[in-house]
Amino acid sequence: MRSRALTTLFLLAGAGGALAQDVTDDWEIVRQPEDKTVFAFVPTTTGLTIAFRCVDGVYGAVMAGLPVAPRQARIRTLRIGPSAEHLHDSVWSVTTDRTVAMADYPASLARSLRDGGPVSIVVPGGGGEGRNLRHDLTLPASSAAIDETLTACGRPLEDPRDALLPEIEENGLPRGVVWTRQPRPTYPATNYAEGFAVLTCVVQPDGGVDQCQVESEFPLDGGFGRAALRSTRNARLTSPGETAGQYAPRMIGFRVNYRMR
Repeated sequence: MRSRALTTLFLLAGAGGALAQDVTDDWEIVRQPEDKTVFAFVPTTTGLTIAFRCVDGVYGAVMAGLPVAPRQARIRTLRIGPSAEHLHDSVWSVTTDRTVAMADYPASLARSLRDGGPVSIVVPGGGGEGRNLRHDLTLPASSAAIDETLTACGRPLEDPRDALLPEIEENGLPRGVVWTRQPRPTYPATNYAEGFAVLTCVVQPDGGVDQCQVESEFPLDGGFGRAALRSTRNARLTSPGETAGQYAPRMIGFRVNYRMR
């Protein structure tokens, strides 16, 4: 199982050919400079493998060894936290291998797991017959490997935006904020028939958005993140409970699913 999971993870990371791998008390790390790839991973005793990777400037988090996702499902929710009593929902994209998923907000997850220690991961419905499946793990600390993946992709080692993510509700907006003009991305010039991108932005006092950044995207070289970023230029929101032009800054998140018709 571990061999199959790692092979899948390396393929998703874009890694191929000869790999330079360090095995230390830290997370295991793979470097492939010719492909601009840095890949940190840890296999767990329960069969999961958790990995963070930077491939040519695109950051991602991958989890392998999950129960098979339901047929036709494109996303799945995992509940993650320091214990079974303190879990939060996180959204993951299902890959072509339906036991593998990619996190919508990988850099924030990387920063939250690098200290190691107890972690609970709950897969809703993953135990069959409507039962949840829970993995109670003790992860090793990553003193360098995870930070190396973040730095390779220009992601900060500390980011105050992480504290704002829990305010984003299922629709991607904090409570009390609604779209008046949603982003309308166009399909990028690419050879891929489908893909996705997840972005975060900060709401401005006048309802526009700024400080937008791509949190995750796939395929890595599909241009879907850049296309989604361009669509934010004319997007606008309103906060009915506040005075127009004086909206408090807050973070929004949204996913764009692309499929060629």
